[in-house]
Amino acid sequence: MAAYQPLHQHSHKPSSSYGSVSLGLRTVLAWLLSALLGLALLHLLRCSHCGAREKAMVSPLLQYITSTYSQVSTYGCDYSEGQWVRAPGHARRYNGTECNVKGSENCIRNGRPDTGYLDWRWQPSADGCHLPSFDAASFLAAVRGKHVAFLGDSMARNQAESLVCLLGASFPYRMVYQDPEPGTRKFWRWAFPSHDVTVSVYWAPFLARATGKPENYSEPYSSVYLDALAERWSADADTMDVAVVSTGHWFWNPSVYYNGSVVVGTHRLSDLNHTEIGVFSPYREAIRMTIRRLVSSAARTVVVATFSPAHFEKEWDDPATCARRLPYREGEREVDAMHAELRSIVREETAAAAVAMIDGGRGATTVEVLDVTKLAAMRPDGHPGVYMKRDPFARGVPERLQSDCLHFCLPGPVDTFNEILLQLLTKRR
Repeated sequence: MAAYQPLHQHSHKPSSSYGSVSLGLRTVLAWLLSALLGLALLHLLRCSHCGAREKAMVSPLLQYITSTYSQVSTYGCDYSEGQWVRAPGHARRYNGTECNVKGSENCIRNGRPDTGYLDWRWQPSADGCHLPSFDAASFLAAVRGKHVAFLGDSMARNQAESLVCLLGASFPYRMVYQDPEPGTRKFWRWAFPSHDVTVSVYWAPFLARATGKPENYSEPYSSVYLDALAERWSADADTMDVAVVSTGHWFWNPSVYYNGSVVVGTHRLSDLNHTEIGVFSPYREAIRMTIRRLVSSAARTVVVATFSPAHFEKEWDDPATCARRLPYREGEREVDAMHAELRSIVREETAAAAVAMIDGGRGATTVEVLDVTKLAAMRPDGHPGVYMKRDPFARGVPERLQSDCLHFCLPGPVDTFNEILLQLLTKRR
């Protein structure tokens, strides 16, 4: 395996403002929405610190517009709402060991005795809407000669490894770079020579530049710079043809947020005597800054995933914290209000970027939402749980045992993320 070599950059030079977009048929409908959306977003952008009354006035309008935009962008097939229905064998499409998934997500190898979590498919609620099974040939044809990059936290990596396994089950591939430090998966790259396709994953849990805990897990908190992007992915941004952005979970952790050298707030660090900034404001700024960078140069497809909830129903080291063996039924579990807010932020920021680019009237960049919040929230059965370790009960049932109720088993529900991604990439072909 060769040493890391950067991919060739596109010839377009980055600019300081939003790029431009070519949206095909949906442009006509988007123009009809743009004037109203522009007014609402102008208020939003100027109102990051407004009171609850002012936000309440604009929020319903934004929710309506972004929901409408999402439906327009998928030509009437909205994958964000639906239910899981039985489909025996649907997710039994690859061997996680053969495609070298992270060991803690290789549930079958680790001895998970039940495999029923592989026998479900996502059925969208919209009339006449069906989510096709993943087709590796169609995906590779859609991205022939391109670089597909996943940016964000470990859920971005979870989805990237799912994609490599789904493609690798039908087409040969090779690993071209991986972290030299054993056990880390912060930057990996694969090549599919049959279609000249490259797939990369860039671990950047805040998308922005961050030090402290992201560099050393023993550190008590993260220092996050909301005026600067993480160096590795942002340096390679101009090589990316398809950028899939997925993050959110690290924003819940203790953090200090900076603008340059000035502390703008902290989260869960009351002892430092700074303003509590919360989760939503830093998350929005990171998403906004990332989209702005990705649409500022060469034509590409930018896909921003919504938040994928965890299912820690008890303490993180309780062996039964995510021991469910079936998906939630419709109405049995609603999306948590905080997770719904993160979902709305992604919708609002992608809609804002799309309108800004439409106003530019040139280029061929597209911005899409990969809305996985509802479908992920309904799959408490799809996590490794205690089977993040191999044969966890080989010596009996311990009182305390670490569980993973965040990531999904591979294969598993996260493969559905890539089924939807395929539809987003091929709907205009």
